[in-house]
Parts: sequence; C-alpha cells; structure tokens
Amino acid sequence: MSEISAAAVMSLRKKTGLPMMDCKSALAEANGDENLAVELLRKKGEAVAIKRADRETGFGRFGLCIGADRAAGAIVELLCESAPVAGNDEFIQLANDLAQVYADDASIADAEALLDQASPSKPGQTLRQVKDDMFNRIREVFRVGRMARIDGPTGGYSHNSGTVAGVLLGITGGSDELAKDVSMHVAAMRPTALNVADLDATAVAKEREILREAALQEGKPENIVDKMVEGRMRNYYAEQVLLEQPFVKDDKQTVGKFAQAAGMTIHKFVHWELGR
Repeated sequence: MSEISAAAVMSLRKKTGLPMMDCKSALAEANGDENLAVELLRKKGEAVAIKRADRETGFGRFGLCIGADRAAGAIVELLCESAPVAGNDEFIQLANDLAQVYADDASIADAEALLDQASPSKPGQTLRQVKDDMFNRIREVFRVGRMARIDGPTGGYSHNSGTVAGVLLGITGGSDELAKDVSMHVAAMRPTALNVADLDATAVAKEREILREAALQEGKPENIVDKMVEGRMRNYYAEQVLLEQPFVKDDKQTVGKFAQAAGMTIHKFVHWELGR
C-alpha cells in the first residue's frame, strides 16, 4: 500500500473532526479510500457507543420546528450527558433538524425511523450519521427522547436556562410572536390542560370534594355549600387550565381572552420539561 499522505489525513480530519492519529489509522486500514475510512471510523464509534449506552443522559434540549405559515409543527427531545454539550451549536442544529424532519413527515413512527431520514442541514447524510459522527468527536451518548407533532400552524418556545423546557402550541390565526408569548406563559405557569373539559375528571372530583368538606367545616348551610364550591373551583381552574389562567404579560385578562382579542385560537399545547 502507498504511504498515507499528510494531505489525505488532514482532509479526513476536516471531514470527521477526529484526531489525526485516528484518521491516519483509518486511512491505512482502508488503503487510502477516504469514504471507506469514514465508514470504518463510524463503525468504531458505534462499538464505543454500545459500551457506553448505559450512561446517564440528564442534559439536553428540545428541538422545535414551528410557524404560523407551516402545515405542521413538531417538538423533539434530544438528550446528552453534559450541559456544555447541550449548548453546542451542532447539538442545537441536530435537535432542530430532528424536529423539522418529523414535522414534515407524519408517517415517521418513532425515534429510530426518524434517525434514518436525510439530514436537512447535512446533505448526503442521515440524521443517524450526523448523531454518530458527533459522538465520535465528542464522546458523549446522545439519545432521542420524546417526540410530538401537531398538524396545522404552530407556535412554540424552548427555554434553556435553569429549567430546560419546550412548548409546542397548535393555533389558528394570530402570529409567530403572539404564539411565542403564549408558549412562554405555558413554560412559566405550567398548566395541566387547555380548557376545563380537558382536566382529569378524578382530580376535579377530588378537588371539589375537598372544597365541599372545607365549606361544611366552616359551618356553612348545606343549601349554599354547592354554590360556594363552584365559586371556589374557579380558582382551581385558574391555576390548572391554560385558557383560564391570568396571562403573565397582562394579568387583568386570561390567556383565552388575550388570544381571542388577538384573533388567535389555541387548539392544543405540549409542554415538557427535561427529566420530567
């Protein structure tokens, strides 16, 4: 076999981001074929990844693909081992690429199928290859976690300081900025349901029973207790229900009234926090 030139090693290093000695060794094994050397490096990386598969991935971020002018939106959770990697530009791009591909293809059933799709930002590579190449260079385990997709126009917000949270909002009307405002509200106030009808019936019944018992303990007459309970349930709804919550940017109106005044209808929301 001919000697592996420094130029060939540098070319492979530029392409993969891996150390010079790893590149030289792979080129020697591939008899100077750069494409084969890339595959050999990927396979070696996969073997290392398998050995490290049980490592904890307690950090990460939520990739988003959103827009009031889009046919669908998506949110995808991408996990890693450390906070610095979660803020890495390549990691952020991969998270958003995953969300974009998922938003554009309703037939994708799970994370494995998603990773097999073509990368929108790295022509000629699949999302899996991008992820594996990043592992080869960074040596941290990456995992695709939760995925959600909403048909129709969407807004959203990704919060990555302190608590890492992601919000995807299904809307009609309004604008990207208005939808972002509501999504930021969701991240801050953590509603559990869009409207009263969506609340867990068991939880509502339990809350109503607690309030009724409290009213009876106060010595209130039986004939007005139920009315008192219904009045006090409004506070419960204002805590739990997005459309009933006072809007964080203007607490004199609810989120529902704010959206209505802005000509925006909220159909659905997804709110996730990393690790929860």
